[in-house]
Amino acid sequence: MPLSKKYTLAALLCGALIAGCEGEQQAPSVAVSTQTGGDAGEVTSATGDLSVWPELKPALAEDPGLEARITELMAQMSLEEKVGQMIQAEIKYVTPEDVKNYHLGSVLNGGGSYPDNNKLATPQDWLALSEAFFAASMDTSDGGVAIPIIWGSDAVHGHNNIVGATLYPHNIGLGAARDPELIRRIGEATAREVAVTGVDWTFAPTVAVVRDDRWGRTYESYSEDPAVVEAYAEAMVKGLQGEKADEDFLRGENLVATAKHFVGDGGTTRGIDRGDNLVPEKELAEVHAAGYFGALPAGVQTVMASFNSWNGDRLHGHKYLLTDVLKERLGFDGFVVGDWNGHQFVPGCTVDSCAAAINAGLDMFMVPSDWKELYKNTLAQAQNGEIPMARIDDAVRRILRVKIRAGLFEHERPLAGKDGILGNDDHRALAREAVRKSLVLLKNNGNLLPLKPQQNVLVAGDGADNLSKQTGGWTISWQGTGNTRADFPGATSIYEGIAEVVKSSGGEAVLNEQGEFGADSFANGQKPDVAIVVFGEEPYAEWHGDLSSLEYQQTTKTDLALLKKLHAAGVPVVSVFLSGRPLWVNKEMNASDAFVAAWLPGSEGAGVADVLFTDADGEVRYDFTGTLPFSWPHYVHQTVLNPYHDDYEPLFQLGYGLQSGQESLVSNQLTEDGETYTDGALEDAWMLVSRPRAPWQLQIEESGQAPVAVTGNRATSGEDANITVASIDMESQEDARKIDWKGLRAGSVLLAAEKPQDLSRYLKEGAALSFDIRVDSKPQQPVSASIACGDDCSAELPLQNALQALETGKWSKLSIDLQCFVYKGADFSRVSNALALSTEGQLSLAVANVKYVPKAADEAAIRCEG
Repeated sequence: MPLSKKYTLAALLCGALIAGCEGEQQAPSVAVSTQTGGDAGEVTSATGDLSVWPELKPALAEDPGLEARITELMAQMSLEEKVGQMIQAEIKYVTPEDVKNYHLGSVLNGGGSYPDNNKLATPQDWLALSEAFFAASMDTSDGGVAIPIIWGSDAVHGHNNIVGATLYPHNIGLGAARDPELIRRIGEATAREVAVTGVDWTFAPTVAVVRDDRWGRTYESYSEDPAVVEAYAEAMVKGLQGEKADEDFLRGENLVATAKHFVGDGGTTRGIDRGDNLVPEKELAEVHAAGYFGALPAGVQTVMASFNSWNGDRLHGHKYLLTDVLKERLGFDGFVVGDWNGHQFVPGCTVDSCAAAINAGLDMFMVPSDWKELYKNTLAQAQNGEIPMARIDDAVRRILRVKIRAGLFEHERPLAGKDGILGNDDHRALAREAVRKSLVLLKNNGNLLPLKPQQNVLVAGDGADNLSKQTGGWTISWQGTGNTRADFPGATSIYEGIAEVVKSSGGEAVLNEQGEFGADSFANGQKPDVAIVVFGEEPYAEWHGDLSSLEYQQTTKTDLALLKKLHAAGVPVVSVFLSGRPLWVNKEMNASDAFVAAWLPGSEGAGVADVLFTDADGEVRYDFTGTLPFSWPHYVHQTVLNPYHDDYEPLFQLGYGLQSGQESLVSNQLTEDGETYTDGALEDAWMLVSRPRAPWQLQIEESGQAPVAVTGNRATSGEDANITVASIDMESQEDARKIDWKGLRAGSVLLAAEKPQDLSRYLKEGAALSFDIRVDSKPQQPVSASIACGDDCSAELPLQNALQALETGKWSKLSIDLQCFVYKGADFSRVSNALALSTEGQLSLAVANVKYVPKAADEAAIRCEG
């Protein structure tokens, strides 16, 4: 049911957004491109058209007393102290003593980082470290000036770094709720839980406006609709920081907030995280910057520079956007903080030296581990004039302005260490409300939903009783992986919520992940009256979640098989889909009688059951009120699908959502055909790009032993750890794997699929196996690269000479013509292992970016002739 092209943007927004509209609407002037990228025009990093940006005044009136206090402090500070204020280090790589000696301005805990590296660190542990950092920053025994440190954390859906916190739906789910007041209340509750641990600053909200849903951070966006993002950014900033006119603004139970990432992070070509946004400046301003027009007037105190580029120029070094636009045209008087080593991508910069970023308008480097060298180089650049003193002083003034406004000098922390706040009942009730309001009913044949609870209810799917899956990325660990039920005290899974509702009304709910049932499954001996199948994406964060196709389970289709099996048994099926973005699920929707987009609901899974079931008397308890924050694709190639494009033909338009009793408008015979890739072009087959890509799994194998799945940051084989695989950084956080063989026995590290994959098209299109590799110790025994195609089929190539020729300790690219494996017997119509690296001897190397690249065979480093 594609949206009529006669819809104006204004009319669409009127029906889809936050409040009703009155009178005839005039389409706003929104200049947008109809593709992922637009005409770059003549914009450069040095010049632009400021007229396309609104002229804003600073959110807070200038305070002469505050500015005089800053001037007095700065007069006492040495250059070394000023540069120290511009450095933010990660808590794994910095001590209170470092803070004292270098006069550091800030620390942060990255995703998956905890005090003492203890995942189960208590709120008291967090507070103790915070107090130690604060005391060190105020220590003047060396004659320095006492400037309080500020600790930043990614509290992006609650205080998601700490076990026991309330976890709210990720932003995409909140966008479905269309309720800014709810967002404000969530901001307030989040600030309270963060304040308990002594953290002063959250890197939230994300205000990206997503164009291509393949982007791995899509779920961090409230909507593809700029108006939703603008309203929500204002509400969340007010919730976190307080009202700017209030006495307790930024103080007491409030935090310093961050609008991120400036600017255009949601509009990169092909949705590639940290990629290039190729749109005209007018579109950059009116679409991608919309959230800042809500956050800045609300008084947001920090803005995070983005990893992405705009028309080829990196934002961390973009003086026009950071200074001319953000600070001058938009009136921002807080400070700009970098993202995780984001400055290193500015041309001419490295992780430990980047005067260009400071000169462009960056005020504080986020430099997790290499901060000492960056401090030394920045100091030298300030001393020799490469960074003008005026720029140093401006940066420090901005940092001090925020610290004073936030009351950090007074160190008043009324909630620090207080019991009864983290994960309390009120906050969990709020999160449960948010879950209810976020659910979007897409299909409801025969008004199957809501269900009466006095039934035999079979609950299936690997997401039904899976707190890790329903909370997604940015949950305790960075990627949201490696978590167990024990890491979510006080939380409820979706199944637990269903079981509670059904049991209390006299029905029976049985959990079987595989959807199996028999005569003895239910106490009454009957088969299920209905099956609720909960399935969806595995957790991911940032570029680890980038996709090449929007097709759900493109190669495995295990969840589709489950749905079809239940249908074949005559059981009505309710699908509850967990995802961080709209995906092409036509096949799964055809196999479902009802289909609910539940997004990533967080810790309060019981909110799903609140809406799925009536009360005991058959009355609706909570109706479906969620509406789509993103358009839902009808065809798999619709990766860029926004309502103002000429070819806007979604399956479900922006703002769509059924309520109980409404007729389901979606067919039971949705198209299941369609070219997987945009324009029919064969794209790279990604096997390991930051993380293994489905259906591929990273495994360690040794003869006579069961394979060891590498699911976290580190895995080993056997008690003697003959083979170790660990996540490391090549260019970005955890984007590579270091592999060490002790040489105790033969063993392999491989990318395996549960079911054989047909990759023969890559062979036909002249593909090469490509990967980045760093040899840390030369091989002493033969090393091989192999591909397997079932138990009776494999192809092995010697790799030792190629590795010997590489420079030790340096990253290189290695590519192998796929025909080499064919000559050794590989059958690419049924590949079960896409790549295995094997040796009997000692070896240490690192790999990244493993993929099959079409039309790359002729340029491959290793080629063969039959």
